[in-house]
Amino acid sequence: MFGVLRSLSEGLAKTRKNFTDKVGSLILGEKIDEAFLDELEEALIASDVGIGTASLVLKDLKERFKRNELSSPAQVKERLRQILFEILSARSSEFSLAAAPAVVLVVGVNGTGKTTTIGKLAYRLRAEGKHVMLAAGDTFRAAASEQLSIWGERAGIPVIKHKEGADPSAVVFDAVSAAKARAVDVLIVDTAGRLHTKSNLMEELKKVQRILSRELPGAPHETLLVLDGNTGQNALVQAKMFNEAVGVTGIVLTKLDGTSKGGIVFAIYKELSIPVKFVGIGEAIEDLRSFDPREFVNALF
Repeated sequence: MFGVLRSLSEGLAKTRKNFTDKVGSLILGEKIDEAFLDELEEALIASDVGIGTASLVLKDLKERFKRNELSSPAQVKERLRQILFEILSARSSEFSLAAAPAVVLVVGVNGTGKTTTIGKLAYRLRAEGKHVMLAAGDTFRAAASEQLSIWGERAGIPVIKHKEGADPSAVVFDAVSAAKARAVDVLIVDTAGRLHTKSNLMEELKKVQRILSRELPGAPHETLLVLDGNTGQNALVQAKMFNEAVGVTGIVLTKLDGTSKGGIVFAIYKELSIPVKFVGIGEAIEDLRSFDPREFVNALF
């Protein structure tokens, strides 16, 4: 556990510096008053946790301050840590794969690390002893299926694919049939990555979802949205759009090791109530971590 926490802490170095630069100087002071709390709210917003989260934090802190329950910045720091943990603990981050075969639909815009995330997730599940299969449902982007195939080869996992420009629903149909025939434990489905701006492609994604549900009642069992941590508040906009279209069950936040905007995790939880289930903290195939709220908050501080 210590090794995982240390890795997460290292991965959050830039986010932590952003957070402590904005908030740290305040909570290391000698006294608190209304002005201090107002400055803290502004600092939280500047650290990318979102207006909703900042407002929730300040409402709680001001009420406690008025009741004389907070008398020092050190107490504010501990209460702040607790509030942030409570926000992230409100929804379970458990990754549910109880069905057989379980289907994981992975969505997200191009450039977020979606295909890489699929490869890492497949490797992780295979290491746990699961029989995994990949479906190359992104038939729009040139070389998308080839990129997925490379990951499949690295992880020793079969990939179902058609030629470029093929109907994604046909790929998914064939993949489900193959998964059933081969007694696969988990089928991970890749999708096109321009869906947030192209309404016809978003409709295509809905069609893929319908095919999955028809061929395997209850599928997809997880719909993961891959977001690039560097995009900050734009990631929240993407999450809203994809959630409205397909009902996202969990977020994978990538590139945390290269961003100062990891605070967006709190905005996603507070405004959309979608849990983060995995975080990417590096480029190695093992660098996809299960999201643990307490570890995340501790690493942030």
